[in-house]
Amino acid sequence: MVIRMGTDTGGLTVWLSGELDHHAARTLREQVDSAVERSAAKRLRLDFSGVTFMDSSGIGLIMGRYRLMLSRGGTLTVVGTSERLRRVMKLAGLEKLPIWDDTKEVTHP
Repeated sequence: MVIRMGTDTGGLTVWLSGELDHHAARTLREQVDSAVERSAAKRLRLDFSGVTFMDSSGIGLIMGRYRLMLSRGGTLTVVGTSERLRRVMKLAGLEKLPIWDDTKEVTHP
């Protein structure tokens, strides 16, 4: 899993690429949470356009960041999900959360 991060006024965008599995999710959680704290971001955007595989650890990653941002009075937005990833997320019940932006991807800085 490779990630890139970029900030703008009040927001943090994380571009994910590669396989999001149990091993990658742990490191990713720590990096994203740390970046949110450092930047005092009120908006977190996760761009999945480069993700080629995701297991249930990805669902946990999204749910944890959703709760983190809610606790900070902020928002989480998920963008760039492929049809396959969106199906996995829907089966997990994530379609009920107000986190979706149907933009295909966010422009890299």
